[in-house]
Amino acid sequence: MLRLRDRGNHDAWSEFLAIYEPVIYRLAIRRNLQDADASEIVQEVLLRIAQAIDRFDPAADGSFRGWLSQTTRRVAIDRFRRYAQDVKAVGGDSHGVFSELPAPSTIRPQSPTLSLDDSGESEPSIEVEFDNEHREQRFRHAASQVKSMVSHSTWTAFWETSVNDRPADDVAMELGLTVGAVYIAKCRVLKRIRRFIDTATSE
Repeated sequence: MLRLRDRGNHDAWSEFLAIYEPVIYRLAIRRNLQDADASEIVQEVLLRIAQAIDRFDPAADGSFRGWLSQTTRRVAIDRFRRYAQDVKAVGGDSHGVFSELPAPSTIRPQSPTLSLDDSGESEPSIEVEFDNEHREQRFRHAASQVKSMVSHSTWTAFWETSVNDRPADDVAMELGLTVGAVYIAKCRVLKRIRRFIDTATSE
């Protein structure tokens, strides 16, 4: 991800967008924003990140990937919070959109904070949602890369047993494989996905 500092590195920016754009968009849509409003927030957040990259200082900020992740997280949550304030300013109701968002200065990584909705049921805070979405999107991105590296049967064996949670016996019969072959395929794909994520994280 350090390659993002080179604004001409299209591969690095494509990877960044593939991971963070869906995360921010899904968080916005989940809070009942229309597609146009969600897309506008996504573009604003990404623009602010692009502008902030030049201020990255490895001596003070540590790893670039860690800084990038936390900066994107903070900027996105700050933008969501301002959206809620804008809704209230024009006489609207921000409940169910971005109510109860913390100030950016109070955000901490991996926060377990929960908020309460009108029914009194606890629900994850925006920080926790962002972190969960980020992890899920990193998996999706890695999986999409690995899919092109393995055979159709190997990928199907992995996907059906790991993601769709189908019994290995059923998948083996459907693919004409032994149950052992299905488990081997599953392990091989998972190993490649983990390796892809670890490699990307270490950059």
